Amino acid sequence: MNLKYWGKLCAAFAMMSPIIAQAQDKIPITLQGSLQADVLFPEEDDAIQSGVYKDKVLANAYLSLNLQSTYVKAGGRLEYLDHPLPGFEPDFQGWGVPYFYVTGKFKKMALTIGDFYDQFGSGFIFRTYEERSLGIDNSLRGAHLAVDCVEGVRIRALGGKQRYYWDHNDSYIWGGDVEVNLDQWISKLREHQTYLLLGGSYVGKHEKDQLIQVPVDEQMKKLNLPLNVAAFDFRAKLQKGGYSVFAEYAHKINDPSFDNGYIYKNGNAFLLSGSYSQRGMSMLVQAKRSDNMSFRSRRDMQGTSSFINHLPAFSMQHSYSLATIYPYSTQPMGEWAFQGEFGYTFKRKTPLGGKYGTFVKVNYAHIRSLDKDFVTEGDLKGTDGYTSGFFDFGKDLYYQDLNISIEKKITKDVKLNGTYIFQKYNPVIVKHDEDMVKSHIFIAEGRFTLAPKLILRAELQYLLANKYKGDEEDILKRSNQGDWMFGLVELSILPYLMVSFSDMYNNGDSKLHYYMGNAVFTYRSNRLQVGYGRTRAGYNCSGGVCRMVPASRGFQMSYSFNF
Repeated sequence: MNLKYWGKLCAAFAMMSPIIAQAQDKIPITLQGSLQADVLFPEEDDAIQSGVYKDKVLANAYLSLNLQSTYVKAGGRLEYLDHPLPGFEPDFQGWGVPYFYVTGKFKKMALTIGDFYDQFGSGFIFRTYEERSLGIDNSLRGAHLAVDCVEGVRIRALGGKQRYYWDHNDSYIWGGDVEVNLDQWISKLREHQTYLLLGGSYVGKHEKDQLIQVPVDEQMKKLNLPLNVAAFDFRAKLQKGGYSVFAEYAHKINDPSFDNGYIYKNGNAFLLSGSYSQRGMSMLVQAKRSDNMSFRSRRDMQGTSSFINHLPAFSMQHSYSLATIYPYSTQPMGEWAFQGEFGYTFKRKTPLGGKYGTFVKVNYAHIRSLDKDFVTEGDLKGTDGYTSGFFDFGKDLYYQDLNISIEKKITKDVKLNGTYIFQKYNPVIVKHDEDMVKSHIFIAEGRFTLAPKLILRAELQYLLANKYKGDEEDILKRSNQGDWMFGLVELSILPYLMVSFSDMYNNGDSKLHYYMGNAVFTYRSNRLQVGYGRTRAGYNCSGGVCRMVPASRGFQMSYSFNF
């Protein structure tokens, strides 16, 4: 472990100690924190190709502590990832205190020194966040200022370096954001219960030069890389009654990087979303176009780290096991994405509502490539790359998802859910529709109240997939393993205990069972989960960002505590 983390954390608390000591008698000080530990005792399993483990125990553990008073808040997080769970990038391994901060608050102003997270708008040009299941923590270390200077106006300014696992990238990032609630200024809007928000953001990156070469006239010449890259974002949200409309546009100056093949094309993203809701009905329509919007604090970085921004996925975030076998990962180099959703509750004592009412929801997502005209047939490095008309849709379908779900309460003790999902999944950029992985997923779920504190829940799922008839070693063949079945039985003894058993069976190519037994005990702020079984190799995704998780078998334990 690098001692500089401990030194900086101790220094931060040392600077605070005189303030805390002086204020102890006058200002209440509270200590808050949390502990999370996920542990796996792995066992080798040749059938599922789990691999060979050097360590008998693998664990991801986090301890967070926060001191808070009226004017000052400070905290830090200890992370022990020296023997991490399977599937994380090599640089993820280590331990130390990579996150600490001190925040001072005075009237309508808050200043943070240290590590922090924030987001401008939808995150098109800036979003720092932590997602432990994906191994993502792209916090900034520096300074963050938030000011509510005038009623209805919020200003944020920030600057610093971005975390890269146990270090920080060399580039400097700075920016600012302004949001104005016009309804706070215009009385006519308030009188008509109309709310209008306008926002604008700027983010800059300064990164030192780097030797990237390209052949010119049979000689290798160095690219003239931009040391400063700027990005802008503008957005507006209008809400009246059950209606809401949101629009956002972002633009990024040319930023040659590994992701785009070191081209000098500008990037942009556009989002338009409209929704309507009233009692018993809701509607959502969304469209998003992004082009060359990979924005990292290191231009030569690969994988899921060092992103300054985030491009939200316009597809259903499924929770059922078989519906997540073929998830979608946002394509930062460009895509057209559409999503629509309609939900309706048939009222009680109607032909379709019955005694207790019936809820129906339909969701549809369609994501495809952009139509690109490349400036050359050879290496694009050092060129403008390509051109693409705004409404020019590409020929490649990336992902499509149609799902219909029905929730029906049969009696006061029995509730049933039924779901049908049709997905088209592009494992690589296939050129023919028959090479797509096409799956029909059927799901039935029942919830039965056996006693006031005894609930039984059961799931049955079936995935029917097309068969790819190519080479056995082809990536398309490896991505499509045919049909799957899944069953789960879960018994809850409220409020303390839940026990479940599940089995996922591939009745396509492998004929393998992925069984899992779990028990969850909850008491006050304590939660302990223990289990044993197999985990299928596949992608773990959240918000369009995915991590490949290898197959594993063993005893699992997870504990969390908040105080």
